[in-house]
Parts: sequence; C-alpha cells; structure tokens
Amino acid sequence: MSISSTAIAPLRFREALGHYASGITVITSLVDDEPIGFTCQSFYSVSMNPPLVSFSVMSGSASYPKIRQAGRFAVNILSEEQIRISNQFARRETDKWHGIEWQASPLGNPIIAGSLHWLDCEMYAEHAAGDHVIVIGEVKALNLQEAVAAQPLLYFKGQYRNIAAHSVA
Repeated sequence: MSISSTAIAPLRFREALGHYASGITVITSLVDDEPIGFTCQSFYSVSMNPPLVSFSVMSGSASYPKIRQAGRFAVNILSEEQIRISNQFARRETDKWHGIEWQASPLGNPIIAGSLHWLDCEMYAEHAAGDHVIVIGEVKALNLQEAVAAQPLLYFKGQYRNIAAHSVA
C-alpha cells in the first residue's frame, strides 16, 4: 500500500468519518445571563484522574468565544427523543433557546431538560488543530437523569439512528 501525495477531498473525508457512530451532545454555557450552546458530536473522555473530557469546535464558531470567556461549560448528552433540540442547536443565527427548558448546573451552566446525562466542566486547556479547536474540560459535577429507559441520540452515515432498532442479542 503506497501513500498518495494528492490531498484528500473534504467530502470524501467526511463520508469516511461518517462510518463512525457517535453520540450527540449540546455544549452550553451562560455569559452575562445569556445562555449559549451548540450541537457537538465530537465529544469524548480524556482522563479519569483528573476527570477530563474533550470536544472539538470549528474555529469560526460564533458560540465558542463566549464559552471560552465564561471559562466553563456543560455537556448535555442528548436522548433519542431530542432530535429537534440537536437540529435547533446546530443552526447558526437563530434563537437556539426558543422553547428549550433548562435549569442551571452547579457551575451555572444550562442543563437541557430531558438530556440523558450532563457533565459540568471548567476549562482546562485548548489546542488549535487545523480548522478546529480542541477543548478540554475538567469535570466538576455530573448527573445521570432519571429516564432509565431512554436511549442516546446517535449519528451514523449522516443520519440519526436508534440503538434499539439495531441492537444485537
């Protein structure tokens, strides 16, 4: 197998990465009493000690500079019933919070009602990476919601997926 010197086409790269299933989160913060948030599927755990998580965000994000200013954020892990919320927070220049119920976390970040789980984080580090920023947060509080039967919202091959429909015995 040889390595070609030609550049990888962005759409082909995106298609290839679409074959990796991921959960959907909404990253939130509160700045000057204004809730901020965006949909993010590039979220993962980093370390157990200290408890660190990470997400990646586009360098040109309108939301992220405000989150950086706050120095803290919450990760809302969405349930399969929250497709509308995922779509709403993925849009630019709209009222992302219209019709969204939320309460403040221990650090003051918005926790979206109905989320499977949330993690309350303080900024730990950030690193420039191509056209994105890799953000690392230290988890200061967390909570599993009471909806025991709820399933996560998944994204695979450009579509939302239901884990129950594809479960293996």
